[in-house]
Order: sequence, then structure tokens, then C-alpha cells
Amino acid sequence: QVQLVESGGGLVQAGGSLRLSCAASRLTFSAYIMGWFRQAPGKEREFVAHINWLGDIAYYADSVKGRFTISRDNAKNTMYLQMTSLKPEDTAVYYCAARASNSGSRYYQSTDYNYWGQGTQVTVSS
Repeated sequence: QVQLVESGGGLVQAGGSLRLSCAASRLTFSAYIMGWFRQAPGKEREFVAHINWLGDIAYYADSVKGRFTISRDNAKNTMYLQMTSLKPEDTAVYYCAARASNSGSRYYQSTDYNYWGQGTQVTVSS
């Protein structure tokens, strides 16, 4: 079945940077919109960013706009999230997700996505 595997999480000080990766297998990667969500303890899972199949259209949550950059490499079946100027409130488990679509529409709900990874922990200390 489809596999999405996140990596790159860890502990970082406020103001620091991390790059998350999501490696996909058993799917036609270029036919999927790819997204990042996150879930902090006691909170609902929330949208972070998503990118279209070609990698030229991206949408971001207001809370990360200007600090995070989503990208993808279809040749490597991998998506990335470059996170800079990290804040303690960015602390969460980060999940990658895939939606079978080649449209440029916006998909901000977790229910919009077909497949999920297991998550990677990001902790930002103050």
C-alpha cells in the first residue's frame, strides 16, 4: 500500500531552522497534491502547507507564511518543508499527506487527503 515516511524532526531553539522530508512510495507521486499538517498536544490537527503536483503552486497557513517553504522533487518522490525562524508555538507532530489530484485548488482540511505518514516530532525550545 501507499507509504509516506517523514523525517527530519528534532529539537531546535527558537529562531532556528529544520527541514522535514516526506518520502513517498507505491504511488504515482506526480499525480498527487502533497501537504503538511501538524498537531500539538491537546489541539486538533491543522493545515500547514500544500503544493500542487508540478510544484509551482503552494498554499500556506497564515501562521507559517514567510517562515516555511514547501517544495517537492518528483524525480525522488519526496516532499520537503523548510522551516525557519521557528517559534515555540511551532512545536507539534508534523504529518505529510497526499491527495490524488492534479488541480490547483486549495485543500486545507485533513479530510481532503487520502494518505498520511506516521508523523515526526518537532520541538522548539524558548
